[in-house]
Amino acid sequence: MDIAGLAAVVFAVLTLGVVAFQLALMFGAPWGEYAMGGTSRGKYPVHMRIAAGIQAVVLILIALSVLSAAGVVAAPWGATPVWVSWGVAALLAVGLVLNLITPSARERRVWAPVVAVMLLCVVVALFR
Repeated sequence: MDIAGLAAVVFAVLTLGVVAFQLALMFGAPWGEYAMGGTSRGKYPVHMRIAAGIQAVVLILIALSVLSAAGVVAAPWGATPVWVSWGVAALLAVGLVLNLITPSARERRVWAPVVAVMLLCVVVALFR
């Protein structure tokens, strides 16, 4: 496996960690201060639990698309165009900025470094 493939795998592993976090929020983990600007202390209200579940599904699809674009796996929908990964990189860049400016110190300490590494991995995976 080349460096682009390795970067895509690291991205996917980190993404699975984020998916686990979102699922925990969905099922009632009291970690609201670590997400969405820390606006919900403790457990998420129902509408945010639903959003966390949707985010988990979207993140799994994103991980598959990056793995596919890097040539690591074949996605069930076929080859993923490289521009999709550039879109993921753009979203991660926005997410990084939001995590750096969030009013929640806990969210900033945990997620800014994670998103920065995820962004780096996607950019490296794009240069295969």
